Amino acid sequence: MTQTTLTATVRPPLSTKVIVSRTIAGAILVLAAIWLVANAVAGPTQFFSAAIAGLNNGALYALIALGYTMVYGIIQLINFAHGDLFMLGTLFSAFLITTVFGQTAPSAVAWAVFALTLLATMAFCGVVNVAIEFLAYRRLRRAPRLAPLITAIGMSFVLQQIGLIWNGSLQRQWPSVLPSGGITIGGVGISYKFLIVVALVVPLLLVMRWLVAKTRPGKAMRATSQDQDATRLMGIDVNATISFTFLLGGALAGAAGVLYQQTIASTRYDLGFQLGLIAFTAAVLGGIGNLTGAVLGGVLIGLIQGINDGAPYGLGQRWSQSVVFSILILLMVFRPNGLLGQSTGE
Repeated sequence: MTQTTLTATVRPPLSTKVIVSRTIAGAILVLAAIWLVANAVAGPTQFFSAAIAGLNNGALYALIALGYTMVYGIIQLINFAHGDLFMLGTLFSAFLITTVFGQTAPSAVAWAVFALTLLATMAFCGVVNVAIEFLAYRRLRRAPRLAPLITAIGMSFVLQQIGLIWNGSLQRQWPSVLPSGGITIGGVGISYKFLIVVALVVPLLLVMRWLVAKTRPGKAMRATSQDQDATRLMGIDVNATISFTFLLGGALAGAAGVLYQQTIASTRYDLGFQLGLIAFTAAVLGGIGNLTGAVLGGVLIGLIQGINDGAPYGLGQRWSQSVVFSILILLMVFRPNGLLGQSTGE
């Protein structure tokens, strides 16, 4: 008679450090949920209006965050000049629409100019980003990680100086050619500008997702991110693939620049520093290197910021940046890989 012994896999008990960490993280999530519910109950109209404003900003953050996460996913570089590239996109679009084409109010011609400017700004920012990669980053690919990081910060200052010369040191106001007004649903106003932003951002994000997941250049990008040497052996041009990645990231920053400039109707030379850091936080929140995570992080950051600024129990705009970067700190403590990020071996 044969006796078969089944050995059960016994999971080791959790350490005290892990238990404490999970308890604190759970308590923070519960407090956040209570805060959201309290705001929704205290002022439903105010809460949902703030949430819509946050979604508008979150969509723009997602576009900028994708540029960060794509470049990091390919060459593990945090391109701190990316936010300032977005700033140049706002200046370029304002210059084209208002100065070159002379459009200052909504009309059929102005909307056609807006569509043309969107394409032109995406091309402009994409080409600038490729030029930055070729001139500044390509030679430092095999250098210690600190060298390209410092170079990226240096490029950020260069682009800021260009913006300072182009825009001036003060904030400039520009006319918008997007339609004003909106619709009201249940007492909550939804502006036409918000609907236009959503109608443009969602297809852009879906096309980008399809491009990376289904097309031949996208497969080359994913192969390059895993092993550049093996990718070269397979006959793929790594330099061209990396340049294509910078082109896509720059184009998304340009699209965000056009939409921001037309919805906010202002430009600043240092705008890229502020929004670039917020978009970087969004990329880290979602999981740096993960495209879906960048979109999720951008939307979540925009929502939290909007509700904090406009909800009944929010801390107000004075604390907006503190709230955003407190989220980043907490995330680094409790989930360093982000919401959708995965642990990777070195």
